[in-house]
Amino acid sequence: MADKQISLPAKLINGGIAGLIGVTCVFPIDLAKTRLQNQQNGQRMYTSMSDCLIKTIRSEGYFGMYRGAAVNLTLVTPEKAIKLAANDFFRQALSKDGKKLTLIKEMLAGCGAGTCQVIVTTPMEMLKIQLQDAGRLGNQGGLNGAAVESSSARPTAIAISKELLKSKGIAGLYKGLGATLLRDVPFSIIYFPLFANLNKLGQKTPEERSPFFVSFLAGCAAGSAAAVAVNPCDVIKTRLQSLQRGVNEDTYSGIIDCARKIWKIEGPAAFLKGAYCRALVIAPLFGIAQVIYFIGIGEYILRFLPSKRD
Repeated sequence: MADKQISLPAKLINGGIAGLIGVTCVFPIDLAKTRLQNQQNGQRMYTSMSDCLIKTIRSEGYFGMYRGAAVNLTLVTPEKAIKLAANDFFRQALSKDGKKLTLIKEMLAGCGAGTCQVIVTTPMEMLKIQLQDAGRLGNQGGLNGAAVESSSARPTAIAISKELLKSKGIAGLYKGLGATLLRDVPFSIIYFPLFANLNKLGQKTPEERSPFFVSFLAGCAAGSAAAVAVNPCDVIKTRLQSLQRGVNEDTYSGIIDCARKIWKIEGPAAFLKGAYCRALVIAPLFGIAQVIYFIGIGEYILRFLPSKRD
């Protein structure tokens, strides 16, 4: 499909709606991913995604699976809007007279999108991880490292934000920025070109759109592939952004130190912790995002709003 000219407001609405629907559907799996990635060999509480979710429900109730969801739902709209709109912007900027983009230019557009989105992604992930992992740490009993809240209290995003801003300034919310870039830029470089080429398989002619189910399946496949490919970076990012740790769990001074300790102490397989959870999260998230984005719900909303004012 030739890149469709969509207004910026429509792109932002499409990305926002897609993010809200996707996060609501897959957040429990994302919580399991965070807890599986954060647990270290000496403090293993969960053996699998299903074991994590069952134990979470038993100890924290059904809504325990949605700890941190409010932060994600609040910030996912600007995050997904920036990511999808930025990719379209860079694709249009790199195209000449509507000609088909080369693979290198598609990768560059994805790189630009991934770089732009970390403005929102880093603080969102920072806060979300603290809330998602609080139950695991509370059940372990005993904390080590920089504690924002006591183990008996249930942390909130506002309380964590205030403490970080007070102690470290705005940089506190951007802890793990380098690791987030290391994850999100390669993800976008892989995802967007792969999706674009898979989506073209459903086109009868270059001028026609692919059917919505092709866009959905292409988004799922491209998202899963990109998610697994960058999972080692996601493990490092999750560990670096965790402010609290179990009493026997390692602390890290940076990306290299974190990668070295994980490799030495837990082995190379630790870099794939939560990989299948992440694939299960990303696949429907981006499948839904692409369907909504290409259906163009934002355009319909913008057409409807003026008529309401008449």
